[in-house]
Amino acid sequence: MSIAKVLGIETEYGIISLGVDSSPVTSSSLLINSYVSRFDSTIGWDFVAEKPGADARGFSLDDVFPQDIEMNMVNTVLTNGARYYVDHAHPEVSTPECRTASEAVLFDRAGEEIIRQSMLAAKRVLPDGAELVAYKNNSDGKGNSYGCHENYLLSRAVPFGEMAALITTHFVTRQIFCGAGKVGSEFEGMPNNSVPFQLSQRADFFEEEIGLETTLKRPIINTRDEPHCDPTKYRRLHVIVGDANMSEVATFLKLGTTAILLSMIEDEQFEDDLVLATPVSAIRQVSHDPTLKQKILLDSGKTYTALNLQEILCERAEKYADRFGLESVGEEDGKLILSRWREALEGLRQDPSTMSHVIDWVAKKRIVDGIAERYELRANDPRLKAIDLQYHDMRAEKCLALRAGLETMTNAEEVARATTTPPETTRAYFRGMCLKKWPADVVAANWDSVVFDIGRDPLRRVPMMEPLRGTRELTERLLAQSSTPAELVAALGDQVSPSNFKPTN
Repeated sequence: MSIAKVLGIETEYGIISLGVDSSPVTSSSLLINSYVSRFDSTIGWDFVAEKPGADARGFSLDDVFPQDIEMNMVNTVLTNGARYYVDHAHPEVSTPECRTASEAVLFDRAGEEIIRQSMLAAKRVLPDGAELVAYKNNSDGKGNSYGCHENYLLSRAVPFGEMAALITTHFVTRQIFCGAGKVGSEFEGMPNNSVPFQLSQRADFFEEEIGLETTLKRPIINTRDEPHCDPTKYRRLHVIVGDANMSEVATFLKLGTTAILLSMIEDEQFEDDLVLATPVSAIRQVSHDPTLKQKILLDSGKTYTALNLQEILCERAEKYADRFGLESVGEEDGKLILSRWREALEGLRQDPSTMSHVIDWVAKKRIVDGIAERYELRANDPRLKAIDLQYHDMRAEKCLALRAGLETMTNAEEVARATTTPPETTRAYFRGMCLKKWPADVVAANWDSVVFDIGRDPLRRVPMMEPLRGTRELTERLLAQSSTPAELVAALGDQVSPSNFKPTN
C-alpha cells in the first residue's frame, strides 16, 4: 500500500540590487538578515545530517565534494517550520513538510509573503532610493538558471530505477499545465528568435535523463538520496525539473498530480507503456511548442503529444482512485486534484487561452502577446523579456501575475498566519512550536531533529525521524505540559540523545 505523500517545495528567488552596488550573495544575506533580525532569537540550521553526495543508485560522492558555501552563509529556521537561507547566491525558502498539496500551496504562498516582508525590511536599512528586488522565476536571461525543487516521501521498497523510468514521462509532459512560460530560449546554439515563447523556464537547461547534479548537467531525475528521515523505510524524491509558479492552482496541480502518480508506482499500478525514447530532447520539444501539437516519440515507436500523454495519465489516475482510494495524498485533496487536472486538460484541448486564470504560461503569453501587438514589437524585443520578468516581480505593486486574474486557493489571513505558524499534520508542528515557545533555548534545528540547550552540558538532540510524528495531535499536550526544554527532554526520556553541535558561523 502506498505511503503518505509528505511533500514540500524549495524555491530559489532571483535577486537584484537597485541603487546600491551589491553582489547577489551579499544582497541575499542582507535580505534574509533584515527579516530575521526582527525576532528575539535566530535559530541556525544544523548540517549534521546533510549528505548531498549520497546517490540513490548506491554510492556517495560526499568525500569528494567541497564544503558547500551555504554552510557559511545565513541559514535559519522559522517558527512556521520552514528554512530560510542563502543558496548559491540566491535567497531560498523551503516550506515545512506538508501532508497535502493544498497545504503546500499555502506555505509556498507564505514563502512569497516572507520574501515581500524581507524586501521591505531591507529597504529600511538601505540608503534612500535603494532596494533589493526578488523574483520568483528560474532564469536570469543570461544562461543561468536557479531552481524550484519539489520533495516527496517515498517508500524505500520501490526500486529507484523503476520509479525513475516510470515518472519521467510525467515530468517531461506536465509542463503543459505547470510551466511558468518564457520569452525566447536559452538553449545553447539556438537562434534567439527561433522560439518566441515557450512553456517552461527550466526546460532549456536539462542535459541528462538521470544524475546527481542540480546545477551542472541537470538531470530530469535527480538521484540525491538524502531522505531526512528513517533511511531504512523511506526515500525523498528530490525533483528539480519544475518551474516556480505564480499560479496557486498550477502549484497545486504540479504537486498533486505527481504525488498521485508516485502512489500509483508504489502500488504497482503504473504501466510501463509510455516510456519516452529520448526524454532530454522531448522536454525541450514540449516546451518549445505552445500549440501543444508537437508529437514526441515513445520507446515503443508510437508518437503522442504531451497533451495526449497527460490525458492518458489522468484517466489511469482516475481508475486508480476508484480502486485504491486516495488516502496517500488526502482523500479530499485527491478528489480535487483529479477534478482540476481533468479540467485543465480539457481546457487545453478545447482552447489554451481559456486557461489563463490557472496556467502561468497561458496567462503570461496573453500579456506578452498583448504588449507585442499594441507596440508592434518583434519576438526578440528585449521589452518582452522585461515583461516576462515583471510577471514574477515580488513587489506587489509591480507584479504582473497579481494583475493577470489568476485564481487563488488561499486567502490573505491564512497566508499571514502561515508565515509564523507551522502546519499541524507533520513533524513541522513540533519544530515550529519549539521555536515559538523556547526561542532562546533551541540551539539549532534541521528537518529531522531539534537541538536544545537545557542549561547544562551536553546539548540535547531530539530526533524526528518519522515525518508524520511530531504533529499537533501527538505533541500538543506534551508541549503544553513542559514549561522548560529540560522538562520536555525528561518527558521524552530515551528518545533524546546528547549532541556535540557546533555553530558553523
